[in-house]
Amino acid sequence: MEYTFGFIGTGNMGGALARAIRRGAEAGRMVLHNRTAQKAEALARELSCTAGTLAQAAEQDYVFLGVKPHQAKDVLAQTFPSMQKGAVLVSMAAGLTLEQLAGMTSPDTAIVRILPNTPVSVGKGIVLWSRNACVTDERLGALLSALDPCGVCYPIEERLMEVGSALCGCSPAFTDLYIEALSDGAVACGFPRKEALFLAAKAVEGAAALCVQDGRHPGALKDSVCSPGGSTIQGVRTLEKNGFRSAVIEAIIAADEKGKTLGK
Repeated sequence: MEYTFGFIGTGNMGGALARAIRRGAEAGRMVLHNRTAQKAEALARELSCTAGTLAQAAEQDYVFLGVKPHQAKDVLAQTFPSMQKGAVLVSMAAGLTLEQLAGMTSPDTAIVRILPNTPVSVGKGIVLWSRNACVTDERLGALLSALDPCGVCYPIEERLMEVGSALCGCSPAFTDLYIEALSDGAVACGFPRKEALFLAAKAVEGAAALCVQDGRHPGALKDSVCSPGGSTIQGVRTLEKNGFRSAVIEAIIAADEKGKTLGK
């Protein structure tokens, strides 16, 4: 069966997901809606699909909710009357639990919470997900198949959603800072900016791929680069002296703590 997809909110994340799903879905199976109509219309032109009303987006088999948490209650109050029986609500609203979302719709609404990160736009992202008991295996399977072009779809206990968001959703920004800092260091040593940014990003990409594919602990991979008396261990020593790992740990904890307040 070919399911249809409605997007309510086509901002950065909603737009990235729409682009990913469009790679596997025909244009006629997608309806985009945004509070600022021009934004949905521009994305619809890019993807050769339809920009529609809130009700039209809500009438689809899968309804992606991509609004701010504080807007969700009002949007769902307008949306729910148009949703089909058996439709699946796919919420990207940070901090809103499955129970809260059911309270804004009905107890028998099929709901999947997802937390995607920005690399889904290039097929290298992560989509964390958790579902309620109303979502059948068939409908979940079809959703995950549609999301496959995003990258990795990873099931997670709902109680871990906020820390998962900090780990996977916030970390691209932290990594961007790291890539920028790497290139700044190279520029300070005389390397051209454009080339420094490209090579820093590719180095991070390669290190991440090696970590995933090699199977060894990242500490062991680090040790394999640190020759006795070499330049790498001196760089590692400097990072440790300046609290590099502690700063990263504290960033994840701070993002997790903030995430727990977003749905309140």
